[in-house]
Formats: sequence, C-alpha cells, structure tokens
Amino acid sequence: MKALLVLAALIQVGEAQLGAAEFKPVACEGSCPQHLQGIAADDSALYWSFTTELVKTDLHGKRLKTIKVVTHHGDLCVNAGKLYVAVNLGKFNDPKGKGDSWIYVYQADGFEFVERHPVQEVFHGAGGVEFKDGRFFVVGGLPADLQENYVYEYDATFRFLKKHTIPSGQTHLGIQTVAFANGRWWFGCYGQPAILLVTDADFRMLGRYEYNCSLGIAGLPDGRFLSATGCTDKVNGCTGKIRIAEVDEKAGLRIVAE
Repeated sequence: MKALLVLAALIQVGEAQLGAAEFKPVACEGSCPQHLQGIAADDSALYWSFTTELVKTDLHGKRLKTIKVVTHHGDLCVNAGKLYVAVNLGKFNDPKGKGDSWIYVYQADGFEFVERHPVQEVFHGAGGVEFKDGRFFVVGGLPADLQENYVYEYDATFRFLKKHTIPSGQTHLGIQTVAFANGRWWFGCYGQPAILLVTDADFRMLGRYEYNCSLGIAGLPDGRFLSATGCTDKVNGCTGKIRIAEVDEKAGLRIVAE
C-alpha cells in the first residue's frame, strides 16, 4: 500500500509519462558534433540534447529521429507530448546579463518545431528546464563571483512568476541540469569535481554532493533516476549514455546499473 501511495504522489508531480516502462542502462546510437546537455524520457522513447542536435531514441538507444538545432540547446523536459528545451542565444555567465534566453518547444513524436517563448528573466543564460505542477522552472549560468544559484518560475504559458534563490555556494557555470523527483529538486553542476545540489520543494538546501549528473538527470516513478554521462572525442564526436542511479544519503546519488 505504501508503495502505491508513493507512486501516486510521483504521478501527481509530473512523472505520469514514465509509467510502466522498464528503463535500463543504454547508450545513444552514434555520435554528435557537440556534447550532451540533457536528457528526458517517456514510456516509449529517450530524448537527448547535444547542443546543436536533438536526438530521439527508443528505450534501447536506437536512433529514431535527429534534427539540427541552433546553438545552444541545453537541458530539456517532456510533458503532454511536447519537448521543452532551454535555449540561450546569447552569452553565458556574463555579470551584466548578456544571455538571450528562450524555451523552444517541439512535438515529441516527430520533432516538429511548435513555438518558442522568451524567458529573458534568466539573467545569465538559460541552461535547463523542468515541469512541475503546471509550471515551468528554468535554471542557467552563473558568474564565478556569485555564491548562490537561481531558479526562475513560469506558469504554463511562460508568464514569469518568481525568482528563487538557492544558497548553494559557487558552482562552476551555474546549474546545467534539473529534475524534480521524490519530492525534491536535483540540480547537476559542472566542476572538478562535478556537484549535485539537492533542495526541498521550496528550494531550501538539503545537500551538496560530489556526484556528476551535469549531462542529464530524470526521475523514475520507482524512486530511481536516469543519470547521463558522455564522452567528447575531436575525431569521433560526442556520445551519450544513460545509467541507473538511486538515492544515497551520503553521496546524494549512486550508480546501481552501468
């Protein structure tokens, strides 16, 4: 009974599109010119954002669709049959806010472009987006002298609602990937080492961990996660892989299936 209640709660916060699928570790077929920026999933497909290309694969990694897109397409989410991608057409991490931030929308089925929405409030450049409870939450870049990160909240039509502050300390280039799962926010950040930030639903800090999900993270209904990694090769291009992770109280997350 308890497990059913947990699953129902996850569905209410936007995980319904990840219902019965059995997710396993998988590599994206082929390579792309630029590195992986984020992942998303539904019951039938995986979606990969490679900066200048969007890729759709089946749950085994076989390519179903690839399109070229403007740089810089970042992290993405899927909701109600559409993909929402954080896009910055300007300069990332500029103290004077020279980012040019948008959310691009595509049909998840065939990648047809639908529309784009300005999210210019994302001052240092939009890098990721998540959908929760009928609203969109956008993350992005950060200059090196700032010691807090920001999350920008929008309604379903991308009307700006609120800027949230996370007392996270400095993370290299801000926040790259974002997911809401298990009643918490999970933020992937670059760095040496890469950093995972975890907050409660109201963006109060719960933990800062040395864990790398800066190339993609998505929650699963059973409480586990899809955690992306990738390689960059100047000759052979950039690749992506999804592994399965679970919550670890000491490490934040830990890989349980490669």
